[in-house]
Amino acid sequence: MSEADSTRASADRHVLLAHGKAARMTAGTGDTLVIHEIYRSIQGETSFAGLPCTLVRLSACNLRCRWCDTPQAFTGGTRTPRSEVVARALSLGTQIVLVTGGEPLLQAGALPLMTELCDAGRTVMLETSGERDISGVDARVHRIVDMKAPGSGESARNRYENLALLGARDQVKFVLADRLDYEWARELIVREQLQTKAGEVLLSPVHGELPPKELVTWMLEDALPARMQLQLHKYIWDPAAQGV
Repeated sequence: MSEADSTRASADRHVLLAHGKAARMTAGTGDTLVIHEIYRSIQGETSFAGLPCTLVRLSACNLRCRWCDTPQAFTGGTRTPRSEVVARALSLGTQIVLVTGGEPLLQAGALPLMTELCDAGRTVMLETSGERDISGVDARVHRIVDMKAPGSGESARNRYENLALLGARDQVKFVLADRLDYEWARELIVREQLQTKAGEVLLSPVHGELPPKELVTWMLEDALPARMQLQLHKYIWDPAAQGV
């Protein structure tokens, strides 16, 4: 194990042991998953924003981003056979299925779940932190990789090796709280030429903190090759609403 992987594993244990129930969630062979919720809505972000989508939210996360809007998924959930998860997702009838969390890749069953949804003809998206290794994800999946800016409190956990794995189906997301976060993202985008590696580079202002107008102004001034996005669901429903 590399020094970086050892550091990540140690940090994971610290968080998960502090939440014993969450640690137990990630155990298992992959035949079951701990599910927080499955529901039908619209996709609120990415280039798929506004399209009907089934969200499969897995429980447990090894990060604690300052602005996390789904802390309810840190613990709890119901251990469910993977076959039942697939059946429930397909029964909701949307072409797009988003596997999200929490952090889905903490659970062994997430990889075969996404493969089975792809086999069923669905357009499958994975929303994952920039900390988990994405190399094992089915090549048919659209991987949405959330690189953590300094304001999140978790930027030290970014797995920069993932950037070399990105392809045209994938999207990189940055959630930004202020100018410092923006400058950090801008530097990474330019240095890594992310617009040539991923299909989309997405910049999201932290809802209620960074005015979207300011972010747009900075992007235009820098001619940054990225897409500004808002979280549609926070404008359609109450920002604190769950299951929408």
